[in-house]
Amino acid sequence: MQVSIETTSNLERRLTVGVPAERVEVEIDSRLKRAAQKAKLPGFRPGKVPLKVMRQRYGAGVRQEVLGEVVSQSFQEAVVQEKLRPAGQPSIEPKSLEAGKDLQYVAVFEVFPDIDLVDMKDFPVMKPVAQVKDDDVNNIIEVFRKQQGTWEEVKRAAVMTDKVNLNYTGLKGDEEFEGGSAKDSDLELGSGRMINGFEEGIVGMLPEEQKTLELCFPDDYHNAELQGASVTFDVTLNKISELVPAAIDEELFAKYGVKEGGEERFRQDVSANMARELSNAVEANVKQQVMDALLQTHEALEVPKALVDQEISAMRQQMFQQFGGAGSMDLDLESLLPDTMFLENAERRVKLGLILAEYISNYELKADDERVTKAIEEIASTYESPQEVMDYYQSNPQQRTSVESKVLEDQVVEKLLAGANVTESQKSYHDVVGADKADA
Repeated sequence: MQVSIETTSNLERRLTVGVPAERVEVEIDSRLKRAAQKAKLPGFRPGKVPLKVMRQRYGAGVRQEVLGEVVSQSFQEAVVQEKLRPAGQPSIEPKSLEAGKDLQYVAVFEVFPDIDLVDMKDFPVMKPVAQVKDDDVNNIIEVFRKQQGTWEEVKRAAVMTDKVNLNYTGLKGDEEFEGGSAKDSDLELGSGRMINGFEEGIVGMLPEEQKTLELCFPDDYHNAELQGASVTFDVTLNKISELVPAAIDEELFAKYGVKEGGEERFRQDVSANMARELSNAVEANVKQQVMDALLQTHEALEVPKALVDQEISAMRQQMFQQFGGAGSMDLDLESLLPDTMFLENAERRVKLGLILAEYISNYELKADDERVTKAIEEIASTYESPQEVMDYYQSNPQQRTSVESKVLEDQVVEKLLAGANVTESQKSYHDVVGADKADA
């Protein structure tokens, strides 16, 4: 087999491969002979069909099959011979496929980049330090009370956080615009569902009061016909309801999984969950800083387009499934969710994956079995039947591999943190966990 290689860019390679005709012809004859032993053709006894007849009848199809397999096999042999690491599938361009002549083709593909690990010694990391305080627990319990609360009608002026029932008609000039009108529509003031100024304009209105709001749609509104448009809304306020939080009692405790121990046990469980969330948030914060530092110090690393395309495809499919699209496979996902939506994050993920893989190899790391088991236990603890979840992860290689990958990432982060310049900064629970999670 003859192989020549051309470097066409930093990562792209052009491989010209020549395979002796004998290798192809011998394999074709071998398959036709085996097939002849079972062939049943008119005028011939079973198993006695001449090779010449088999070649005339089936030769073209067998040749195509053999050529495909020989190209695949010889490509793998060539990249091993040339010590190349292809990233993604090659593009094959046939040059000579004629019977009796050497098979020749050109394979164009990308290779994994060579990564020179940058010295990460003494890179700065700020570790947030916080505690779960009584006030933090009280705030979360108030969130739970509101989640389980009831809406009760009131006869007073509307305030932000009320739920109101409205009739409204939107006008652009003297004409109603599509989607701008509704009757008996419920709206929680402060939810941000409506354009700027609408919810604020309802504040202070009384039940059965009418009002005209003069507003303007944002310049980036999703409906191009309304972008930047000045409009009016004729509003009638039908009803106002305020949220009455649930009582702190056994019924509330049971809804959050506490069936014994009363308020003391409930507060203990809430506090323990918050502490776990805080620990995870600190770990994620520090890990993010390490990842950002890795990307910054390896900024010049070029990544294969083939790997980025694979990541984009995976991210697109994941987003599609998250929005409940699994049953609509006839959609053109690439038009609906174009590559540009995912490109930046996909490049980041691929680059980080390559860098981390190099560190894992450099440190000769293997996923720690105890840590993998602990990680699976933590995942399982959030389900009603933890043992079933653990058994599922342990018996499903793909799921277990995903946990092992995360554990390996964490082990790399720990190695790098050992040489980092880590400083601590006192923060509140709310600051570390984030406003959205703290209110969830």
